[in-house]
Amino acid sequence: TAPSQWREELGRWLLGCSGLVVGAIVLGGVTRLTESGLSMVDWHLVREMKPPQSEGEWEAEFSKYQQFPEFKILNHNMTLPEFKFIFYMEWGHRMWGRLVGLAYILPTIYFWKKGYFTRSMKGKVLGLCGFVFFQGLLGWYMVKSGLEEKPESHDIPRVSQYRLSAHLGSALLLYCASMWTGLTLLLPAHRIAETKKLMQLRRFAKGTGGLVFLTALSGAFVAGLDAGLVYNSFPKMADRWIPDDLLAFSPTLKNFFENPTTVQFDHRILGITSLTAITGLYLFSRRMMLPKRAKIAISLLAAMAYTQVALGIATLLLYVPTPLAATHQSGSVALLSLAIWVLAELRRMPK
Repeated sequence: TAPSQWREELGRWLLGCSGLVVGAIVLGGVTRLTESGLSMVDWHLVREMKPPQSEGEWEAEFSKYQQFPEFKILNHNMTLPEFKFIFYMEWGHRMWGRLVGLAYILPTIYFWKKGYFTRSMKGKVLGLCGFVFFQGLLGWYMVKSGLEEKPESHDIPRVSQYRLSAHLGSALLLYCASMWTGLTLLLPAHRIAETKKLMQLRRFAKGTGGLVFLTALSGAFVAGLDAGLVYNSFPKMADRWIPDDLLAFSPTLKNFFENPTTVQFDHRILGITSLTAITGLYLFSRRMMLPKRAKIAISLLAAMAYTQVALGIATLLLYVPTPLAATHQSGSVALLSLAIWVLAELRRMPK
């Protein structure tokens, strides 16, 4: 086999892995939206892969759940069938995570033995495998924050929004890294003349990609604080452009991470800023000679940006219905993917 065939196999594998990561992100989002994430109160790598089978096993699992704040404060009327639903949601997400881990680690061992990896690729795949492992630990670290008793809090038990954002953020990073590596193996770099305009476009595209990432992260804070439920009107927030309680907490910095009003306000601003930037990128690219694939990627990015904002506004106005909210979260991954594709098309020719 010629190295070009190897590149193709490795590229396809990494794109397949990034596809599985999307599945984990979507399942995770639905787990969060259905408030299922705290149904499994411990963590075992192998033992928990077999869910409870008999009624007795289910009763035992349910009684474990009943010792924690979420049941005591929020779900004290919960029946066993309802518990089974939230248990299976979280179990499904955890099993999918195991699958993702295997999809990275087993082919890595296989390709390594066959000598497919260059030295730089070895570093990259080891980094990706380590990251998957870290992601699992981070997920459990996040769940723990929702199981602690907080006697001084008047809020419903939920996981820390900081840990939730770290868990989603690192999933998105894993996704971006896998997708970028896969695409650069599969798509040959274009021979584009390095003009001043192209360099500006590339810089603009990088900044736009960063904005999309930041907006997605701020979305994790919205989910973590249930901030989609505080002001359900658009474009104003309860007849005001700037809501009264925007900076209600002190010190001021705390508002950006802990005040649901501020968190929702920031997410709106970031979303609209990303949309404006992508529209600008699209208009700027129209006036240039670009390869066909690059033009298609930029057009799709622009179309997806408008779709994503529409989904976000609809989610807000309809008081966060789960199917719509989950679609909005998947939309953020689609947008991020297109931004990465644009960057892969605009990258420099390797010297």
